[in-house]
Amino acid sequence: MSQAAATPAKPLTFRRFKDGDHEPLAWQQEIFDADHSHKCPTYIQSTPPCQGSCPSGEDIRSYLNIVRGIEKPPAGVPWQEYAFRRATEANPFPSVMGRVCPAPCESGCNRNEVEDFVGINSVEHFLGEYAIEKKLAFAKPSARSGKSVAVIGGGPAGLSAAYQLALRGHDVTIFDERAELGGMMRYGIPGFRTPREVLDAEIQRILDLGVTARMNCRIGSDVTMAQIREEFDAVFLGLGAQAGRALPVEGADASNCVTATAFLKAFNDGRMRHVGKRVVVVGGGDTSIDVATVARRLGHIDKINESDRPEHVIAGYAAHDVAEISARQGAEVTLTSIFAVDKMQANKHEVEQAQAEGIDIRGGTAPLGVVRDAGGRAVALRVVRCEARIVGGKLEIKNIAGTEEDIPADLIVSAIGQAVDFSGLAEFDNGKGGINADRNYQVQGQPGIFVGGDVVRPHLLTTAIGHGAIAADGIERFLRSEPLDRRPKIDVHTFDLQRKMVEKGLTISEVHEPIRGTDASSGAIHNFDNRSDRYVIPHEELFLGHFPYITRHRRKIVTLDAQQALGNFEERVLPLTEAEAIAEAKRCMSCGQCFECDNCVVYCPQTAVFKVPKSKSTTGRYVDTDYAKCIGCHICKDVCPTGYIQMGLGE
Repeated sequence: MSQAAATPAKPLTFRRFKDGDHEPLAWQQEIFDADHSHKCPTYIQSTPPCQGSCPSGEDIRSYLNIVRGIEKPPAGVPWQEYAFRRATEANPFPSVMGRVCPAPCESGCNRNEVEDFVGINSVEHFLGEYAIEKKLAFAKPSARSGKSVAVIGGGPAGLSAAYQLALRGHDVTIFDERAELGGMMRYGIPGFRTPREVLDAEIQRILDLGVTARMNCRIGSDVTMAQIREEFDAVFLGLGAQAGRALPVEGADASNCVTATAFLKAFNDGRMRHVGKRVVVVGGGDTSIDVATVARRLGHIDKINESDRPEHVIAGYAAHDVAEISARQGAEVTLTSIFAVDKMQANKHEVEQAQAEGIDIRGGTAPLGVVRDAGGRAVALRVVRCEARIVGGKLEIKNIAGTEEDIPADLIVSAIGQAVDFSGLAEFDNGKGGINADRNYQVQGQPGIFVGGDVVRPHLLTTAIGHGAIAADGIERFLRSEPLDRRPKIDVHTFDLQRKMVEKGLTISEVHEPIRGTDASSGAIHNFDNRSDRYVIPHEELFLGHFPYITRHRRKIVTLDAQQALGNFEERVLPLTEAEAIAEAKRCMSCGQCFECDNCVVYCPQTAVFKVPKSKSTTGRYVDTDYAKCIGCHICKDVCPTGYIQMGLGE
């Protein structure tokens, strides 16, 4: 729903200088000589905090600038397609991630200093939907490398690596022990959050690059690691962490105490159709929310047969009869977390939706033990109120004596973490349930073997996607027998000015090192430096007074109550319209790159800053400086909204 700009609650107060300011800047910034300064405008491309916060390293600013109309696509290419292709240089799953990513990019957005973050996730969602609707495919490489790579594991990390490697012309084969690709995207996230036709479309786009998939094939049993090493030139290990962790309390070995990964797999396989009347989930992250909302939707049935108990289905011994669904009733679902509700790791939006559906979320609650009946089945979870905090990177939990209670349960689900199944691959286990790797994600002491995803560090799906892309870069250099240099300090995809010039048909006649001499170069025109690999621009470097208060354009979200949730597996998050996506992209402040506002041209008292002729201009190459006229007054820097103009010692 598009919303007009809101009236600010108070006048804007963003000012470079305030009444009464008289303190000079640091001498390093001044360097005055009589009535002028030796400092002159330099044009510095920096990484915006959204990109610096994105684990998959998306060039967010670029695709938002394309959507808003700042960066123009080549002739004949729709802007939607052009933006989609820029976004998918880093992440081939815009439609999936646009739905389920908790969007750390939005938490880091500098727009939060004005009123609210830019809805990056929602614009990505829109682009992903457009690409599926238009059946856009990735461009196949023009030449084959003759090299082959084995990707073990078809989850987000493995698929990301396979995608990047296939684009480089390598022959890629994915080995996965399950029947379908997707890993936790398929078997860990319920379909009402990620529709299966969307996931299938984005995976098929990768396979269409020529990637081969060998399903129902486990490395270590069906195929040995020795065979893999012999057949392939390099290997990527995307094993994932799909073995759940049981509750570390007495009685947790009861048959109806299960892990979240087993629970969600049974549901996503279609085998589990109902749960017990009372379900208790222990966790606090996004997975625990997924379990709780699935349990609410499945509900329970009275007069259940012993073979139809959820734990038997989860263990794979049986499958529920679809005919029993008609008798289904609601389930009482309780979710406990050692952290307070507002401190839980789960996405705040998902927590709110779960509460709206009637799920009882109890923060500050720790499990003590499982209460069992005479037959050994769990009948309750014993908990205690607690205070949890992170001190020096370590978790400290203080139980509050006298607050113990039993929460009745027919099914207890542990969502406290995941583990890696190393059976057949024990040679890679570092003894701590993971695999050690360097900055290039090459396994220590094993050249040509790379790794990524939860097996390195359990985290977000988008983190695994980023691991896969970085590992693919390392594999590419390994296959070329090139040294694996250190990765950039800020390891993200960024706008490439020279690529944009080539795209427009401009000739780059000479190359200069950054800053030195670029004011006379056809490769940059002005004193330009791309510092994106080492500098994230903070809001203090922007002129925030340029930006008015504009209410965020929010996606429509279907909120259900407890009764409506039962049996409802429809999607809840709906995409923005095209007009809404454009309007939301326009809220982006283009931190660290010119967005063609003309402030520097308008306010320069010496008319030293001028617009580049259209025949020579591109995005990021919009203004130039006549250094014969410039007196170093700093005004262009002060009025630059994006922090793109800095003051430096020019030529």
